[in-house]
Amino acid sequence: MSHQSYNPYETAQKQFDHVADLIDLEPSVRELLRQPSREFHFTIPVKMDDGTTKIFNGYRIQHNDARGPAKGGVRFHPLETIDTIRALSMWMTWKCAVVDIPLGGGKGGIICDPHNLSKNEQERLCRGYIRQLAKNIGPVSDIPAPDVMTNGQHMLWMMDEYETISGGYYPGVITGKPVGMGGSLGRTEATGYGVIYTLREALKKLNMEISSTKASIQGFGNVAEHAARLYAKMGGKVIAVSCWDQKDKKSYTFRKTEGLDIVQMASIKDSFGTIDKNKAEELGCEILDGDEWIAQDVDILLPCALENQLTPATFAKISKKVKVICEGSNGPTTPDCDELIKASNIFLVPDFLCNAGGVTCSYFEQVQCNMNYFWTKEEVLEKLDIKMTSAFEGVYSIAQEKDLYMRDAAYVIAINRVAEAVKLRGWV
Repeated sequence: MSHQSYNPYETAQKQFDHVADLIDLEPSVRELLRQPSREFHFTIPVKMDDGTTKIFNGYRIQHNDARGPAKGGVRFHPLETIDTIRALSMWMTWKCAVVDIPLGGGKGGIICDPHNLSKNEQERLCRGYIRQLAKNIGPVSDIPAPDVMTNGQHMLWMMDEYETISGGYYPGVITGKPVGMGGSLGRTEATGYGVIYTLREALKKLNMEISSTKASIQGFGNVAEHAARLYAKMGGKVIAVSCWDQKDKKSYTFRKTEGLDIVQMASIKDSFGTIDKNKAEELGCEILDGDEWIAQDVDILLPCALENQLTPATFAKISKKVKVICEGSNGPTTPDCDELIKASNIFLVPDFLCNAGGVTCSYFEQVQCNMNYFWTKEEVLEKLDIKMTSAFEGVYSIAQEKDLYMRDAAYVIAINRVAEAVKLRGWV
């Protein structure tokens, strides 16, 4: 799906401005919060395996840290843009605030395609990224984490480089690390499970039994896979998933109207979330165009891929049967499409609430690292469920009380919390 005509940073600012008007936010606070506090742009020279040196562009943006250290992932993507990272850092601020954890918003990225880099080249890239940032991140200032096309191994290389430079043991500087090396049990599942915890609560409000629902999912990376696993475990039926095929340079939708076996589907995907087409056909899947995930006759749509996927053009394909949209990815819906969702009376669980399970569990990981004591997986997921359910209830209550769209209600809570912190600190 094309999203070239939409700028995610402009989308984030439009969403913010709309709610700033609603709550009559003071001009100075508004000006402070609608842009990042700090930006770092830099180059990363990497010695390639063939002996040449390649220069990569890297970024780290800290949107706001009034409520605590900046927090946010580092993504590898060949089409990464600075405005995407600005938007994501802003959404991270609201995400941490809406689930009420003591962190601010940050985000990072490197323009690269890890598919085309060897393991050694990826390690050198990760270490080079930290060398450029070591003075500006840390366990009490800015804590990176995995994001699109990055994983626990990347985070461990980054942590090791930071500790080498700093001369100490600082496991709390990075989250999303492998278990046994400072990582938290439950972190792998956290974002996807958080999506389904909020979906479960939304279905309760709509008096719908999860076991009687069908869903279609965009994406089949970590978030989408674990969302699908938990949804299926609760009795729901996933009839379609879509994913990007690196070899063919296009996306495909894999459909099975009687329901996909998610465990089987996960067994035939690679580490980047690409499903093997030949093996999928052997499992009885129809292979459709990548855009077809949105046109399925389902109750629930779960966009769990990239930004700007629900637009007026794609919304026209949505089945009249769809009752709920849960935004597992960041910024999947454009502002002009929000108006169509409202008019269609589809229940929306907004991105920075819906997918906040990841940062919530990253916060749990940081807490565990800092106290050098680790919880069981059951404890982590129980705490996650409590946090996500509480946040959902808070947003839903405001939405009902003030007759607000769920996205606007989530923004009202988040912006008010950050604005209060900014004012109490005397920044404005």
